[in-house]
Amino acid sequence: MEDGHNMDLTDRQINIIKTIVEEFTQTAQPVGSVSLENKYRLGVSPATLRNEMAVLEERGFLTQPHTSSGRVPTSMAIKFYINELMKEKELSVAEEVNVKSRVWDHRFSHEDLLREATRVLADRTKALCVATTDSGHSYQAGFGYLLNSVEFENLEITRELLFLLDSQQRLIEIFSRAAGNSPIHILVGNELGIGSFEPVSCVFAEIRIGDRRGNLGIIGPSRQEYGRNIPFVRYVANLVNQIAQEW
Repeated sequence: MEDGHNMDLTDRQINIIKTIVEEFTQTAQPVGSVSLENKYRLGVSPATLRNEMAVLEERGFLTQPHTSSGRVPTSMAIKFYINELMKEKELSVAEEVNVKSRVWDHRFSHEDLLREATRVLADRTKALCVATTDSGHSYQAGFGYLLNSVEFENLEITRELLFLLDSQQRLIEIFSRAAGNSPIHILVGNELGIGSFEPVSCVFAEIRIGDRRGNLGIIGPSRQEYGRNIPFVRYVANLVNQIAQEW
């Protein structure tokens, strides 16, 4: 991912990307220039916004679904937003205590620890949560939350996801696509390597349990609330690592 400053975007273009990503996160609907101006008062005419949106489409930040006059953000725009514009929400003390007390009770068994960690993470983020270890175990929770997102009303996407969850090896392959040594990895759309997964993303962290390594994270729509979900993934993964170190 290029640094945002090297993309020579104007402040106005950056503001448009930010606004469209945030609006699309809330509504799952393509965003048009008129509604953008009416709702967000960006201070320019819808015609100017349309021109800017066309430029951003050419540059790969926006795309236009063929049935709509509005635009949706691409994977590139969402990654740009996460890396350059998003502010993480801090977990409240109550949230930390709730998560810690639930996970801590299962500290005496590897299996129970990972099973409960995936359950807690799914409940807090309202997303499907998966964990894998390199010695062949996988844990999943939160299947029902998939149906809260319009993206998973598409049976082709959901079928592909369920097949993926059936295959430990394919899950590990997806986790291994992450580059860099950041503690949190984010794969959006085409980065997952599955054609139909353009509207899907995965946020995960590495875990270490004894001599085993693995990953723990959530799979949701590409418009998920990263500012809230990333801190939860980080917190739960850190908790698992901390408890496992004490064995």
